[in-house]
Amino acid sequence: WVTKYRYKVLGGHIAVRVRDLIRQGCEARGITILQGSVGKDHIHLLLSCPPSIAPSKILQYLKGRSSRLLQDEFPELKKKYWGQHLWARGYFCATVGTVTEEIIRNYIENQFNEGKDEIFRIEE
Repeated sequence: WVTKYRYKVLGGHIAVRVRDLIRQGCEARGITILQGSVGKDHIHLLLSCPPSIAPSKILQYLKGRSSRLLQDEFPELKKKYWGQHLWARGYFCATVGTVTEEIIRNYIENQFNEGKDEIFRIEE
């Protein structure tokens, strides 16, 4: 998913914090992050989740919680996104089936050349 207006606000402490919030949210719901990356204006995730949780509910929870907590912690975000909407409407979601998990992993892994963190990286 992407930031509203594609503003490049996910850097430094904000990127680290959004990664931590997503990890916490996934852990709380029993979702495993297989691969992920935080870009300056977007987030990529490869998740493994129970079939009882709809993808739309996962994204609703992760986007809503992270937006609210990030804007509370970082006043510069609250000023830039005065309507309290950090994330743009919508997201892209696909299941592993039409393409293999390996292809998705490679795509996410090759987003950036730097900032390697085992499975959930941040663009420098």
